[in-house]
Amino acid sequence: MARTVKLEMATAARLAEELRAGRLDAVELTERTLASIAASKDPAIFTEVLGDRAKREAEAARKRLKAGRPLSALDGIPVAWKDLFDIEGRTTTAGSIVLKSEPAAKRDASLLEAAVAAGLVTIGMTNMTEFAYSGIGLNPHYGTPRNPCDPVTARSPGGSSSGSAVAVAAGNVPLAIGTDTGGSIRVPAAFNGIVGYKTSAGHYPMTGVFPLSRTLDSLGPLAHTVEDCVLADMVLRGELVPAARRISLDGVSILIPETLVLDGCETAVLDNFEASIERLAKAGARIKRAPMPALAAIPELISKHGNLIGAEALQVHEVRIKGRDAVRMDQRVVKRIAMAQSMSATDLVTVLQTRARLIAEVNDVIGTSILAFPTTPHVSMPIAPLEADDELFFRVNAKTLRNTMVGNFLDWCGVAIPNGKDAEGMPTSILFSARRGGDTDVLSAALAAEPVIRPLEA
Repeated sequence: MARTVKLEMATAARLAEELRAGRLDAVELTERTLASIAASKDPAIFTEVLGDRAKREAEAARKRLKAGRPLSALDGIPVAWKDLFDIEGRTTTAGSIVLKSEPAAKRDASLLEAAVAAGLVTIGMTNMTEFAYSGIGLNPHYGTPRNPCDPVTARSPGGSSSGSAVAVAAGNVPLAIGTDTGGSIRVPAAFNGIVGYKTSAGHYPMTGVFPLSRTLDSLGPLAHTVEDCVLADMVLRGELVPAARRISLDGVSILIPETLVLDGCETAVLDNFEASIERLAKAGARIKRAPMPALAAIPELISKHGNLIGAEALQVHEVRIKGRDAVRMDQRVVKRIAMAQSMSATDLVTVLQTRARLIAEVNDVIGTSILAFPTTPHVSMPIAPLEADDELFFRVNAKTLRNTMVGNFLDWCGVAIPNGKDAEGMPTSILFSARRGGDTDVLSAALAAEPVIRPLEA
């Protein structure tokens, strides 16, 4: 190898370029990745490191790259997986201990099979909120990954894809795959200062992924840049060229909702958001602000009739929360699932019918515009008070997920992009969203916007 490429914080695109040029060896990259994980001072990031499998896959990638026959643009790139994707021969834990006695998976999850077909190297499984049901990221069974943006105070990693985000932000891997049902990719991306892409529901196959809400679940990558997310999407879908392109911001229509999503945001979050919008306008984007009453209608609907996520989680876990397993589960998760027991059939039908109506109404308003607002109303918060006070936890969790959950409910795709820091150095984030199926549009807009809105030091 002609020179050593710094692994920490290197993008997947840069590493892939080095691999194809022969300046970096796939086996060496995997060995350095495994060594980085082993040397980490945070044992809660990964639930299992799959060293033997990673080395086998890296050896195969090395041979392909040396022969000039890579399987994809990311052949040989290490990737970590949220621990609710099936791995052949391994029991999927979904961040819980009650599943440890379940049978091992007979095959890899469909998306993981697609990753293998693209030559990505399976490094291991990342920690998560138990059963993916929280935006904070706490896990009493496997520990809570520590947000690497604050070396002094233990802060929330965001959830539920906590380990996936921290693994990227800490420099362990250039790419990780998570799931998003109410914000579980975008929130941890925001808290850790990285990019998170929530795909449209159904964009990727869900086979072999432990569910939270089969209606709202979606999958997507977490990475250092939008470009890495675009490349990951391309290879996971078996495409030779990315559908998303870096377009001109001139003429891009950005719609800022004036309802709900800006309410009660921390000063730094709002300041950085407005600064981002100002820079986008100067770069040619057409900015429009408008009320969107449908956003306020969502929490009102949930308060009156119940939560669709909770109802579908109850269907998955009812036997567990009513049986002996309940005492072995995170009691915050148990309580949130159990709340759905008060929902009636009429409530559920009302929620589903109202959701369909609101989606249609909002789609008419959005058209081809890209929505923009803060990913979260606040930056990552200290963990200790949340662990000590369940009522505080529930309040903060609801606010943390407030902005992102409207996207799941209204069937949007979205990209969270870092756009600055607060006075204590904690990242803030801007969220671009588009209606279902607008993945190419939102990724293209995010590609164009990223160099405009990200501070130079980011």
